[in-house]
Amino acid sequence: MQMLFQADLGRQTPDQVRATFWNSAGEVAPQVRGFAEDLFRVAVAERQKIDELIQAHSTNWRLERMPAVDRNLLRMAVAEMLGFKSTPFPVVLNEALEISRRYSAPESINFLNGVLDSIAHSLLPK
Repeated sequence: MQMLFQADLGRQTPDQVRATFWNSAGEVAPQVRGFAEDLFRVAVAERQKIDELIQAHSTNWRLERMPAVDRNLLRMAVAEMLGFKSTPFPVVLNEALEISRRYSAPESINFLNGVLDSIAHSLLPK
């Protein structure tokens, strides 16, 4: 989420984000770094689809008007839903809400939960 936030607000390329983020991240376990890189890669590659899904499921909210933390938290979670099919959607939602409790405003949690739940339902096989 922090890498997406940095790319969004800093208007940096993915390579610039990777370079500066990992230089300042300190010691990170290889599997954590690998997952973060994979998630960031999916989020960047699927950005248009992800943003369209978020926009379609966030009634009366334009993406650019959402708080930057919430916008990028949504992008991260939707990227995980799209790119990591083996992770159950409830796990993705729970992880995203845990992160939101740390970085988002308290009133954002219900909004994020509603949008992510709606997107998850739309992605389920019919």
